[in-house]
Amino acid sequence: MDHFAYRNRVLHCEDVSLPDLAETYGTPLYVYSKATLLRHLREIQTAFAELEPTICYSIKTNGNIHLAKLMADEGAGFDVTSGGELYRALKAGGVGSKIVFAGVGKTDPEIRTALENGVFLFNVESEGELLAIGDVAKSMGKTAQVALRVNPDLPPKTHAKTDTSVKGVKFGLDIDTVLEFAQKMVGHPSVRVVGLHMHLGSPILSAEPYRQGVEKGLILIDKLRQQGHKIEWWNMGGGFGIHYRKQEALPAAAFAEAIVPGVKKAGCKLILEPGRFVVGNAGILVSRVIYTKDSGGKHFVIQDAAMNDLIRPTLYDSFHRIWPVQPAENVPCPPADYEAEIPNTVKCDVVGPVCESGDFLAKNRALPRLTRGDLLATFSAGAYGMAMSSNYNGRPRAAEVLVDGATHRLIRRRETYEDLVRPEVET
Repeated sequence: MDHFAYRNRVLHCEDVSLPDLAETYGTPLYVYSKATLLRHLREIQTAFAELEPTICYSIKTNGNIHLAKLMADEGAGFDVTSGGELYRALKAGGVGSKIVFAGVGKTDPEIRTALENGVFLFNVESEGELLAIGDVAKSMGKTAQVALRVNPDLPPKTHAKTDTSVKGVKFGLDIDTVLEFAQKMVGHPSVRVVGLHMHLGSPILSAEPYRQGVEKGLILIDKLRQQGHKIEWWNMGGGFGIHYRKQEALPAAAFAEAIVPGVKKAGCKLILEPGRFVVGNAGILVSRVIYTKDSGGKHFVIQDAAMNDLIRPTLYDSFHRIWPVQPAENVPCPPADYEAEIPNTVKCDVVGPVCESGDFLAKNRALPRLTRGDLLATFSAGAYGMAMSSNYNGRPRAAEVLVDGATHRLIRRRETYEDLVRPEVET
C-alpha cells in the first residue's frame, strides 16, 4: 500500500490522517502521496540506469501540474498526446528536448505548436500523419524527428480496451507493411525517421510481451537502417502494471531485464513513457457514505464518489481495493485479501449518486456494515482517476490534495456550480 497505512485503525497518507483531510477539504477527495510518487519514478530510473534512459512521464494518466512539476524536478520529461497535454507539460516546467508527442490524430496546429516548442520526437502512427508533419515542418523551415510506432501484433495481454498491440486497433503502423511505408520516407527533406516506438498496452503484468516486442524490434531496426534511416532511439512505451488487487505486479527491474539487452544490442538510446506505474498507487479517492439500503436481495452502499469521479470500474470493469478509513474493531485493518471471505462483513455494491445503473465503484464486495457519514478509501486511484473525471449529472469535480510527510496542500480546488456554466455563452 506504499505510503498509505493504518495507524491505530485510522488510515493515514504518510503522516496525515485521512479523516483530517476529509474534514479540511471535503469529499470526494483525491489524496496523493509525494513520497510514493517519487519512489516509483526512482524505481524506474534505477532499474534502467545503465542505459541512461529518457523517461517521459505519461501526462495523460494524471495531468495535475503540481504532480507533473515533481516529475520535471526529478529529471523526467513528458509523453503528451494532445496540444492541451503539451501545454500542461510546458506549464509544469517541461522542456521540448525531453517531450515526445504521441497520439493518432495530431492536428496541424498541434504539430506547429510542438515544433515551435522544440518537441524532440513525434511518435507517428499513420502515413497521412507523417506527410502532415512533413508539410507543417517544411512550411516552418524546420526538420521534424519522428519515431515510427509499430503495432507488433502480439497476443492479447490485458483488457481489450487498453491492449494496443493486437491487430484491429487504431494504434500504430502494421508490422507487415511498415517497411514499405518507411522506404518512401528515405531522404525526405523535412522529416527524419530516427526511432522505433513500441507501446504494448496497459497494465501489463508480465515481462514476456516486452521480450517478444524486443525480438521483433531488433529485426525492424536492422531493416530500417538498411533502408538508410539512422535509427538512434527506441521507445518501449510504458504500460507496466501496478498492484490493484494484491501484490500482482512486477518490479521495474523485471521489465528492465527484458528490455535492456535488446536496446543495448541495437545500439539505441532508450525512451520510456511510464504513467500508471508512477502515479497509480500514489493516489486514493476518499468518499463519504450518504445512505445504505437493501433492495432486490442486494445491499447497497451509496457514497458521494461516482462514475464521474472514477470511471475505470464502469469503463474497464476494473478492480480497486476499497475499505473504511476507520474500520470497526471486529474486522481486519486492512484485509490481506479483498476478494476473499472476510469475517464480519456483508457483500455489497458500492455505488454513487449518478443516475446510471453503471455508476459503481465495486460490485459484490465484502465490506463491514457502514453507516451514514463513514469514510471510504478507494485505492490505486492516482492514474486515470481525476484525469478521466467529468461533470456528468452536473457534478463539480473533486478537489486534489498533495501530502508531503506531515504537511498537505490543495493542488486543485473543488469545482463550484458557477464553474459548471462559466464556459457557456449566455444568450
